[in-house]
Amino acid sequence: MSHPIPESFKAFRIHNDDDGYRAGIETVTLDDLSEGDVTIQGHWSSVNYKDALAGTGKGKIANVFPITGGIDVSGVVVASQNGRFAVGDEVLVTGCRQSQKRDGGYSEYLNVESDSLVALPDGLSLREAMAIGTAGFSAALGLYRMEANGQRPDMGPVVVTGATGGVGSFAVDIFTAAGYEVHAITGKVDEFDYLESLGAKQCISRHDLHWGQKPLETARWAGAFDNVGGDMLNGLTRVVGEYGNIVSCGLAGGFGLNTTVMPFILRGVSLLGVSSENCPQDLRATLWQRLASEWKPPHLDSICTREIAMDGLMDTFESMLTGRSFGRTVVKLN
Repeated sequence: MSHPIPESFKAFRIHNDDDGYRAGIETVTLDDLSEGDVTIQGHWSSVNYKDALAGTGKGKIANVFPITGGIDVSGVVVASQNGRFAVGDEVLVTGCRQSQKRDGGYSEYLNVESDSLVALPDGLSLREAMAIGTAGFSAALGLYRMEANGQRPDMGPVVVTGATGGVGSFAVDIFTAAGYEVHAITGKVDEFDYLESLGAKQCISRHDLHWGQKPLETARWAGAFDNVGGDMLNGLTRVVGEYGNIVSCGLAGGFGLNTTVMPFILRGVSLLGVSSENCPQDLRATLWQRLASEWKPPHLDSICTREIAMDGLMDTFESMLTGRSFGRTVVKLN
């Protein structure tokens, strides 16, 4: 089955060639874009930290050029060569090499590989799926990994770092909804009320943190979800209690890790990685089902604070990279 697709349409394209690194809205055709066995009309996308790095050239994200930006997209199938998806199906893609090795979601139409597609689960709209996007999916994947490794609410409070960002906000909201007492660390002390509205029981300024210098300090939390890396992650290893889990999900504070084996061999602490980009597809579908039901963020409208069109992308990228962004931004494609 097929659906009429315009000969040309708009996409946010990124170039890196002899004329320099540049990005903006262009008119393209499907033949200009990556191949795929399913074609979708893009309805919504979102802005993630990776998108800002790729769109401005301030981080090496894309491996091929020119390329369409946007690691997330939701929309409706308009042509399909795969029996699992039919014209009219509502679908979403997060990660899966979009805007890295293949054209991404900032496009009115795009070809996608069916093995990266997830059918939109009941309980979510296309817009809600992108309000959650990679950020919310990463938070859910972190919770899944912690619980698979034995984390339970009755073990004690879990701390979330970088808590006012997209991933951090979702972590506070989703962990609270799952029954955990959540503490939040942020450099934005003026957003304590916001974090408390998401469910945080205690808010801590990162400027007031004093970890101590011993390999093991007094345990303060039963687990941690870290979006920062660097010194923050170093400190967390010293203050998480016995058989607690620490999820590493970001590197805004640095990619180095300077710790000792003491937390791991004396307290049984586990350090768990979260890579939403290459999450196995069966687990990806399972987590989206949970994000549409028991893990659906209760305060999604508070976290998703902004809606833009594609022509607002560059300004949003700059705000995100200079620490002026807040919560989540969705992108209306059509």
